[in-house]
Amino acid sequence: MKGLIRLELTRALRNRKFLFFSVLYPSILFLLIAGSADSTTKVDGTGLTLPTYMMVSMASFGALTAVLMGNSERIAKERESGWVRQLRLTTLPGRGYVLAKTASAAVVSLPSIVVIFVVAAVVKDVRLDAWQWLALTGAIWAGSLVFAALGVAIGYLASGDSVRPITMITYFGLSILGGLWMPTTTFPQWLQDIAAWVPTHAYAALGQAIEQSQAPHAKDLVVLAVFFALFTGGAAWLYRKDTLKA
Repeated sequence: MKGLIRLELTRALRNRKFLFFSVLYPSILFLLIAGSADSTTKVDGTGLTLPTYMMVSMASFGALTAVLMGNSERIAKERESGWVRQLRLTTLPGRGYVLAKTASAAVVSLPSIVVIFVVAAVVKDVRLDAWQWLALTGAIWAGSLVFAALGVAIGYLASGDSVRPITMITYFGLSILGGLWMPTTTFPQWLQDIAAWVPTHAYAALGQAIEQSQAPHAKDLVVLAVFFALFTGGAAWLYRKDTLKA
């Protein structure tokens, strides 16, 4: 299993297009959205300035890109090419394959978080206490596991031809509706009510609470826990179903 993890890490780190979209692209979006914003005007209903608010949103977006886009497409294409079937003939347990995918995505998601933080601190002068930087990194990194599980589920659900459109619709839908590209306070009230129950909204809210030196809201933790259970349960069921087909 360690050998497969090393292989997955090497493949992820050699994929320049994937690294660009998961590590650099969120930083570019951050600069486009918050680059001209001042450091005093607060986002309605958050108590945070736009640069501080968008820093967490784009860090969450970068982690989401790494774990969702990376897992779903690779798994679907490897199923189609017969690579997954070949691995089943070895002593590698099924959980080892899923763990290798998750580990490689997690390694790539960490730089995307750190790069956003560095850009926000250097370019927009975002200042937090040391414990807040560490807590933000840990919360966003750990929370990305929810979407890593979703990526695995989509990878086993979709074929090689259909996985990209399905993933992209899911990816952009979660990003926009969850408030990662713009504050949800700009949405109509009916859409804000829906967004409050979207996992990406709860995901970003963890970081926003830390930025305000507050404990995460219980509702957000429950939402993430429920979706994590749904996504992991779905991924496990689809994996078993795929195994029976093989």
